[in-house]
Amino acid sequence: MTGTESTFTAVGSQCRIVVVHCDDPGPLLEEGRVLVEQLEAAWSRFRPTSELRALDDRGGLATPLTAPTYAVMELALAAWVATGGRFDPTVRDAVERAGYDRSFEELDLGAVRVGAASGPAPGCAGVILDPHSRAVTLPTGVRLDLGGIGKGRMADLVHARLLALGAAGVCVDLGGDVRVGGEAPQGSTWPIAIDAPFDPGSTIGVLDLVDGAVATSSRLRRRWIGPDGVHAHHIIDPSTGAPSASEIVAATVVAGEAAWAEAYAKAVLVAGVAEGVALVAEADLAAVIVTEGGDVLTAGPADRFLRPTVSA
Repeated sequence: MTGTESTFTAVGSQCRIVVVHCDDPGPLLEEGRVLVEQLEAAWSRFRPTSELRALDDRGGLATPLTAPTYAVMELALAAWVATGGRFDPTVRDAVERAGYDRSFEELDLGAVRVGAASGPAPGCAGVILDPHSRAVTLPTGVRLDLGGIGKGRMADLVHARLLALGAAGVCVDLGGDVRVGGEAPQGSTWPIAIDAPFDPGSTIGVLDLVDGAVATSSRLRRRWIGPDGVHAHHIIDPSTGAPSASEIVAATVVAGEAAWAEAYAKAVLVAGVAEGVALVAEADLAAVIVTEGGDVLTAGPADRFLRPTVSA
């Protein structure tokens, strides 16, 4: 079988959907694109009309949500628990203090105001979920950021939708959050390249997956320098409220679903090598880690999927 693909811009990223299908793939590709746009409209912190923004300034008040939004909230809190708080959706204020207060393409990277960290993120202990009414109650002053885990969840939902509609195989790549499954266009696996963080245009390896997900978190991608010379990036360490200063510059995680791959990629990067490797082992996942010294490390059964490369 052959694959047909569609590329478009969404969630502040270049996105790509591939379907393997015997009939007309056009409607499936359009279905996937529309679903991404609908979910972005509901979950973006940059859109005043989003469901996420509807939670702002409602501390202590229960807010009913649609089923997909409530489900991603449940997932974000479960990831906070599973990672011991290293992934934390309550870092939104810290992200904005670091200067990331609008979509990245709108930032003037030479004039970003980088504020000082004001301490640890509040965490999710006070967040109340009511599954019967699908309502979320946030403590006063707590605001959520679903950016990364939301993007992963979108990839998972699009993947499932297109398979259910009849695609023989699907690859959804939303800015590096990748979910694959079903028949691959060529061969028996879906090859997913891992970019070399210090050498744009090159790769450090290819992950061959039959069914699963990959996400990479990097502190070299979305970064900036404020007018006072302060360096910052978008990966916040919840324990300090400041951009992560661990020795890891990029962490790629392989998981069954893109949302979990995304959550653990952030958690590993923030935790550092020793704790990050332990996190991956505890969750029975696989990871490829690049340190600031350029070392490439693997954790879990990553070698089962990884083909090292040196390509320009």
